[in-house]
Amino acid sequence: MLRAKEYIIEKVLFLCALITILTTIGIILVLSIEAVIFFSEVSIIDFVTDTQWTPLFTKKHFGILPLLSGTMLTTLIAIAVALPIGLSIAIYLNEFSPKGFRKSIKPLLELLAAVPTVVYGFFALMVVTPFLQMIIPGLSGFNALSAGMVMGIMIIPFVTSLSEDALFAVPKSLREASYGMGSTRLQTSFNVTVPAASSGIIVSVILALSRAIGETMIVAIAAGQQPRLTFDPTVPIETITAYIVQVSLGDVQHGTLEYRTIFAAGITLFIFTFILNNISFFIRKKYQQRYE
Repeated sequence: MLRAKEYIIEKVLFLCALITILTTIGIILVLSIEAVIFFSEVSIIDFVTDTQWTPLFTKKHFGILPLLSGTMLTTLIAIAVALPIGLSIAIYLNEFSPKGFRKSIKPLLELLAAVPTVVYGFFALMVVTPFLQMIIPGLSGFNALSAGMVMGIMIIPFVTSLSEDALFAVPKSLREASYGMGSTRLQTSFNVTVPAASSGIIVSVILALSRAIGETMIVAIAAGQQPRLTFDPTVPIETITAYIVQVSLGDVQHGTLEYRTIFAAGITLFIFTFILNNISFFIRKKYQQRYE
């Protein structure tokens, strides 16, 4: 009887893993098939080198670079906001705060991850952008800066939670050895604990990057829908995900070349995140080998 239960549990777990793998394969196949049809009509060289993206205009250009620059710009702004704040919170909770405070404040921080992204989008448009316009004269009503900053606020829980868990997992013996050498708590935190937990911190950054790159509603609402090849955060831009939403609203006829641009953009985003995750994985392995 016990062996039968174990066999059933084993098969159920295998089925769950198989469903995940098949889903991933299905996504790749759908993107690839539609992208191949798209690239049979559009030169892939123009796709990766043209600096204009106007597939819905009369004079059509299919250069993905403006969408990529918009995606990278908002993601970099988000990480610039989330990483220092999230890591500082994680260090404080793990190294300096009372245990009771840590147990109560950490769940509250993680509630930020449960807020709908459309709420963040309206917050960026109605609160953050007017505030930034008082500081930066001439700032556009739709811009990459406010969208990126609010995206950074949104991904703070990802950075904080995983980084704090990584710091918490550092053996106490390392801290005690540092204190024994005469180091202060601050020196121990930044010179011993953080480097020892670097692999876990990098994992948190990877997750935050992936979340920021794939974000849709905040950039669709607050960043504008003007694809342009620029790294100026004060002007309207468009990201890959925002463009996919724009086309998917139903104004473009299904099966047309313009409609298939969303699959070309989608597989570009997939390749971009795949390369990024592999680079991050390589860096994490290097850090693990360094501190093991």
